[in-house]
Amino acid sequence: MKKIHILLKFKDGPWGGGNQFLKALKGELARMGAYENDPLKADVILFNSHHNIKELLKLKFRYPQKKFIHRIDGPIFLIRNKDLIIDKLIFKLSESIADFSIFQSNWSFKKCKELGFKNESNSIIHNAPDCSIFNNVGKTLFKNSGKIRIIATSWSGNPNKGFDAYKYLDENLDFKKYEFVFVGNSPINFKNAIHIKPLPSNDLAEELKKSDIYITASKNDPCSNSLIEALSCGLPAIVLNDGGHPELIKAGGETFTSPKDILPKIEIVSDNYETYKNNIPAYKIQNIAKEYMQVANIICDTPRSKNLTIPKYLSLYINAYSIKLRLLLKK
Repeated sequence: MKKIHILLKFKDGPWGGGNQFLKALKGELARMGAYENDPLKADVILFNSHHNIKELLKLKFRYPQKKFIHRIDGPIFLIRNKDLIIDKLIFKLSESIADFSIFQSNWSFKKCKELGFKNESNSIIHNAPDCSIFNNVGKTLFKNSGKIRIIATSWSGNPNKGFDAYKYLDENLDFKKYEFVFVGNSPINFKNAIHIKPLPSNDLAEELKKSDIYITASKNDPCSNSLIEALSCGLPAIVLNDGGHPELIKAGGETFTSPKDILPKIEIVSDNYETYKNNIPAYKIQNIAKEYMQVANIICDTPRSKNLTIPKYLSLYINAYSIKLRLLLKK
């Protein structure tokens, strides 16, 4: 069996969606006997977005025959409304190093192509959570507390994560009928909603299982790990009709286009709760890990690898660290 190493400095505790997904993927690959902790012994290096560039370039230069998979996020430019230079660097890394690129949603692939992505060897593989944590075992009954419990989550406090919609709910939701819980970092102070600071995965899953409906209003989100975690815990979802959200919920929820549309969508989902709940799609880390392994096997069976010449190595290295310096100077 081919072995994969994930080139990432993993973070413990609550963190961003990419870190949480890749931790789950690492755990499942290890369970399958397909993970290698030592990158020098791995058949395939999986690198993420623009992270760990120094180590990435060094590995590719020293071991030119080693295979590389690039998991691409973003576009970052659409998430942050700036930093297009990072996306351009990501595209260069994919063109110069990756034997195969993986996008998290069709939306992400389309938007990256519009911004200049060119690598032809690619596919779409959605994220999935750690199913030993995010599952519907012990999920409470609908309206368990007498009220319909709505929940939103976000590790990031970026305004593009949907805080205009959460503020609208905080000010306009009928709190005699509904309860609104937000878990994560928020740039706004809630008046009526219950705000819970970021939680470890096990505790977050418990909060999700106590809830009835998940809502996300994040903009330009390629494949929301938070949304997938909620769906996996058995929550129908109401999502902004943007990014990868509609792809993910399928028939397991409703979409909205502006904050004022959310209240009627909550009514629709509440009135047809079992139908939406029964149509929630499944995202299993076991299946996702198998898809990554299929990609690894395909590229390992292809003898040709990309050649990272000294000029190209130096160009990428200088480009990466000049971007890092420019971003630091902006802060």
